[in-house]
Amino acid sequence: MLDQKDNLLSSYNYDLPNDLIAQSPIESRHDAKLMIVKDGLDESLNLMHAKVWDLKEVLQTGDLLVVNNTRVIKARLKIRLSRGGLGELLLMEPRGNGQWLCLGRPARRMRRGDQLCLDKSPYDSLCLKVVDKDESTGGRIIQFPNEFTSRMEMENLLDLFGEVPLPPYIDKDKSSGHDEKYQTRFASKPGAIAAPTAGLHLSDELIENLKSRGIRIAQITLHVGLGTFRPLEKEDLSQLNLHSEWINVTEETIRAITNCKEDGGKVFAVGTTSVRALEAAYLSGRGVLKPYEGKVNLVIKPGFEFSVIDGLLTNFHLPKSSLLLLVSALIGRKRMLKLYQHAISKKYRFFSYGDAMLITPESVVQTKKSS
Repeated sequence: MLDQKDNLLSSYNYDLPNDLIAQSPIESRHDAKLMIVKDGLDESLNLMHAKVWDLKEVLQTGDLLVVNNTRVIKARLKIRLSRGGLGELLLMEPRGNGQWLCLGRPARRMRRGDQLCLDKSPYDSLCLKVVDKDESTGGRIIQFPNEFTSRMEMENLLDLFGEVPLPPYIDKDKSSGHDEKYQTRFASKPGAIAAPTAGLHLSDELIENLKSRGIRIAQITLHVGLGTFRPLEKEDLSQLNLHSEWINVTEETIRAITNCKEDGGKVFAVGTTSVRALEAAYLSGRGVLKPYEGKVNLVIKPGFEFSVIDGLLTNFHLPKSSLLLLVSALIGRKRMLKLYQHAISKKYRFFSYGDAMLITPESVVQTKKSS
């Protein structure tokens, strides 16, 4: 039953000590702490402390993990402003014909018609043009030169001049090697501007161990963008909209899910992006899980009825984020906040490089749709 506070953004806030914000991943990846949320009612604390490596004991033969295979692109470009000074662009999504939606900094100094030249470019005149402002995001529509209109050419450009866009709470100067640290072992489809961070916990050794025990793995693609990581601003969540993100749920993955359920196994999403992709594909099929490729802007918050997933492996997320709303839809907002406070007391590490939580099917308080 929904609480009236479930639709208030301020109800998803909590205080986190700065020293619990992880600045680099644990080595090995599977040695991160794992809070296993077991059966119980909305506000109970029925849990177990373990490590991610223990997933091989918790999951059962026949269970299925669904991972996101998106790869983070080097989407941050340093540029020289036409009126002097330096700035940067964060590429969000292609708009066709060499145009990209970008977040600019400082945006107020990027006006329509301005030329933005790549900082430290070996070319004499590799400059971009501000075409327009995007009112829905506050971003800028940027025109790249004609020679960079294809996907391959853009990837080459970003590999040469771009940087991996780490979250602002990670101090990139304190640790090196982020280009690979900030990619999952499944990262094969370039297009994300942030990592699907739950997947960072799955090491090669753990993946092979899970497979040897009959735990299967399927893949979806969701290119993480504004819809996942942008902070929410409006207090009233009843009419919440998120920026759309591109997904691909294939026939192969649909078969894996169908076979898993028919054999009595459970479907565990690895990360909130996998949840959104699978549930969006189900809704697009009007009550049938079908392959889907395209953009989605699905909002999952308390009251949402899940139709595909049975459980979730996820990180500990930022206050007032859409990701907290999704977790609350599974286990209840009050219980989520209580679990987070417990994690803080036990010195769990938070956010992208932090520790993990496993929400088991028995702990899900939201009644699922009947198939």
